[in-house]
Parts: sequence; C-alpha cells; structure tokens
Amino acid sequence: MNCITETVIGIVLPFIGTSIGAAAVFFMKKGANPRFHRAMLGFAAGVMTAASVWSLLIPAIEAAGSWIPAVAGFLSGTAGMMLLDFLVPEIKTDETQPPKLGESLMLFIAVTLHNIPEGMAVGVAFSGALSGVIPPSEALTLSIGISVQNFPEGTIISAPLVTDGMTKRRAFLYGVLSGAVEPIAAVLTVLLTWLVSPILPFVLSFAAGAMIYVVSQELIPQAKSRIGTAGTAVGFALMMLLDVAMG
Repeated sequence: MNCITETVIGIVLPFIGTSIGAAAVFFMKKGANPRFHRAMLGFAAGVMTAASVWSLLIPAIEAAGSWIPAVAGFLSGTAGMMLLDFLVPEIKTDETQPPKLGESLMLFIAVTLHNIPEGMAVGVAFSGALSGVIPPSEALTLSIGISVQNFPEGTIISAPLVTDGMTKRRAFLYGVLSGAVEPIAAVLTVLLTWLVSPILPFVLSFAAGAMIYVVSQELIPQAKSRIGTAGTAVGFALMMLLDVAMG
C-alpha cells in the first residue's frame, strides 16, 4: 500500500467510525445509558490525549529540532478553540430529566465544531507522513484511534435525538453529518501544509492544543465519574498500544 492510498484511507476512517456509531441508533430500544455515555466520553478523552502527545507533539518537536514551534502551536491551538467556543453557547442541562430537542441539536452543533480539530489532526499527521517527518504507520495509528473514538461519539449524537422523538433515520443522518467535517478539515489541512511545508511542526502542535482543549473543556467535565475515569485509562492505554504496535 503506497502513501497516497494510506492517506486517503486514513482521512476517511474517522468519518466511517462516526457513521457506524450513528448507525447503532437503529438497534436502540431505550434511551442512552448515562453510565455508558460517561464511559465513552472518558474513552474519547484518553484516546485524544494519547494521540496529541505521541502522534502530534513529539513529531512536531522532532521535526522542528526545537520546542519553541511546538509550544507556540500548542498554545495557539488552545486559544483558537477558546475563540471557536464562543460560537456555541454553553448548554446547562438537568441530568435527572431527558434533554429537550433543542439541547440535543445544540450538542450536535458543538460536537460538529469540535470534530474540526480532529480532522485537522488527521490531515496534518498524513501531511507529515507524505513529507517524511512522521512514519506512515504513526499517522495511520492516529486515524485508527480517532476512528475508534468516533464510534461512541456518533452514538452519543444520534441516541438523544431519538429519545427526543426524532425518527431513527433522521437521527442517523445527523450523526453522519456531525462527522462529515472531519475529512473536509483533513483535506484542507493536507493542502495547506503541502503549500507551506515549513509550518508543519507548528500545525502539528496546533492540532494537539485544539484536541487537548476539547478534552479538558468538554470531555473530562462531562465524564467525571469512576466509570468515566476508567474509560479515560482504557482509551489512553489503547492508543498507546496502537502507537507502539504500529510505530
């Protein structure tokens, strides 16, 4: 398999993960289990944290030969996500009551926006692979890790919509659409880094900063529980295992 083929597969994999997760809504008989929800959020946090370190920050430092671009990119990515968060108002829900349809739709918007840095991370990783900065196996590991993480994410989007009364087919479509921004962001990032290859270390660390912001701002607070912590440990360990096994 050549690098171009791996890049195409790697860009599409996270979208496939989201779509498969959203398809789980067709087999759902009851509303989403809150414990399952928290475990999956924790799992996603673990995967994204490990991916940010091994697949983005470490290659950025090695490519630049200095920690300065990595620190600057990381902080810029965090600041960029802080600005992006202003586009979506914070939603406060009563966990003892089923979410209203409007709240579930806002969750869809929030997750869709937060899928952008994941798509960027995949795109910049494969840009690094095409440039020889990152081994293709590491870029593919990142893509697989995000794809695994996106499986429960697709379910988390679609399941509440069905609970709120939306048809399963339409809820599935919303789940699929939430992941559609990832391949778009990935392709745009690949094109950007090809045009301006010297900025690759900065963009790698920028994506890492954006992902860590999502973890600390959205995933960890919502997953805060013993089962959420266990999910974080499992997600981190799985991503670490994939990186070692494929790297």
